[in-house]
Amino acid sequence: MTPVSEHSGRGQGHQTSARVVEQSEREEGILRAGEAPITHESPEDWGWHGQAGKAGRIGGWFMVLVLLAFLFGNHDGQVENLWILGFAAYLVGLLIWDARRRKNAWRSR
Repeated sequence: MTPVSEHSGRGQGHQTSARVVEQSEREEGILRAGEAPITHESPEDWGWHGQAGKAGRIGGWFMVLVLLAFLFGNHDGQVENLWILGFAAYLVGLLIWDARRRKNAWRSR
């Protein structure tokens, strides 16, 4: 059995064209031959820090109404009603927190 190298995952003694580079403000990375290190990559470019905006807030209030409409159904027990009211109250709390956060934000959307 051939021992495996820690960095490349290949057997020891095999040459690879990749090299380890130190990048400022980033952890070190393995760089393929012919490529340049990444200098800046913003999370916003990937859409990770976006907000749902006005449509998301309207959808949240709509979901509260849908949850409250579930109270009128063909179920006999009250446990279901407690869960429905709990989820609706949690969602209302999040929507109020979001409205307060946007009101006090330096730059709200």
